[in-house]
Amino acid sequence: MSRSERSPLLLAGLLAAAGVAHFAAPRTFDAIVPSALPGSRRAWTYGSGAVELALAAGIAAPRTRAAAAKAAAAFFVGVFPANVQMAVDWRHRPAPLRTAALARLPLQLPLVLWARAVARAEEGRP
Repeated sequence: MSRSERSPLLLAGLLAAAGVAHFAAPRTFDAIVPSALPGSRRAWTYGSGAVELALAAGIAAPRTRAAAAKAAAAFFVGVFPANVQMAVDWRHRPAPLRTAALARLPLQLPLVLWARAVARAEEGRP
């Protein structure tokens, strides 16, 4: 299996793992849902987990890969405020936790670019 064939499956695996984590340990994710969002934090946690699982399935299937990868790029942009909220909320936590929260912020860009690259590769564009 070539690198270009592995990339979508790795992205799908990452999204699937994150989606499962939202259901397995929802409290962790509830805590980073921005308070400005309407409704319950748990609903947002489960909703985003379900979206991640759906995106993973879409990226894993060649027929829906391009569209799902584009949607994943948009999703990664959309969840950025939760990562900002986490960094703000964790600013007084012990250094390792604070560092982990801050490290999530710049990681969103590579995820967006990776999803875009998967979509482009599937569409036959460089």
